[in-house]
Amino acid sequence: MRILIDIGHPAHVHCLKNLACELQKKGHTFLFTCREKEFVIRFLKELGFNYKSFGRKYSSKFGKLWGLLEFDLKEVYHAIRFKPDIFVSLGSIYASHASFILRKPNISLEDTYNIEQVRLYKPFTNCILTSDYDHPLKSEKILKYAGYHELAYLHPNRFSPDKSVLNELGLKDKEKFVIIRFVAWNASHDIGHKGLRWENKLKAIKEFEKHAKVFISSEDSLPTEFLKYKLPIAPSRIHHAIAFANLLYGESSTMAEEAAMLGTPSIYLFNGSTYYTMHLENEYGLIFNYSESEEDQLISIQKGLELLSIPNLKENWQLKTKEMLSQKIDVTAFLVWFIENYPQSFTIMKENPDYQLRFK
Repeated sequence: MRILIDIGHPAHVHCLKNLACELQKKGHTFLFTCREKEFVIRFLKELGFNYKSFGRKYSSKFGKLWGLLEFDLKEVYHAIRFKPDIFVSLGSIYASHASFILRKPNISLEDTYNIEQVRLYKPFTNCILTSDYDHPLKSEKILKYAGYHELAYLHPNRFSPDKSVLNELGLKDKEKFVIIRFVAWNASHDIGHKGLRWENKLKAIKEFEKHAKVFISSEDSLPTEFLKYKLPIAPSRIHHAIAFANLLYGESSTMAEEAAMLGTPSIYLFNGSTYYTMHLENEYGLIFNYSESEEDQLISIQKGLELLSIPNLKENWQLKTKEMLSQKIDVTAFLVWFIENYPQSFTIMKENPDYQLRFK
């Protein structure tokens, strides 16, 4: 089988890398298509995957409209040359359009529910895989599974934290540390969002620094004042660092959810929050969601200080995470079966959703 995977974000590489590796062992062939976004190409190169980059993404509204046409055409062109049997992505507009034109099946994994993106890919995809919490996307194309994107690469069957990352960070054993994550706010779904004010970024750093070592991970270049806090590890090591952190604080929903999978408390700021981060807060108490309002920014910093003062914080969170994991499946194992057996797998899951439980 020839499989084309379109990548829109570094986390998409993490989500689908184990799937690609497992299926390659079985003799299947892959092509990854992507745009140049923070570490995407670096990750694909490190993993040795065959890929085609379409160049840099556009940040302006007009640029995004032009990019939709440009990247659609490039996706179709490379798909014609690669001759895929199936397309797979995390809600890629370009993969869905190309698959429709080439009359090939397209499987989309969805968890952000950005309506402007969903409207552009939903009519052209065959199957949409989502987590099993309530969300607004309704369609006969949807199949719900007991898991999250992040469990495709952070499930205990797939990931073991490497404690040597503490040496890379210059930390002593059991020394507290916080990871603060800033995003660039230039994605289509970021329009209208500004995130943390500069003054509150500085306040969070200075307040947390009184109780723990502070590191910053950022999509954008850091201002001079923050450079000394830059996380000094390879991007591929970030999940090991998150696993041992005492707190993850910031503007990234993906990293907040990754922290939840790894037993680390996280604080996430975003107007309206997201369905899955709210689910992880309401169902398991693993994430704290706040808006981008000035009031919430200040309250979230106080919440971070409160968490850092709790004895045995990590132990308590790891118990919460263990309980959550007991109810979830190994997402990669499920995807390997689902894609290799598509479209029969779609019918099986529609008729018997509990079939997925054999992938725990």
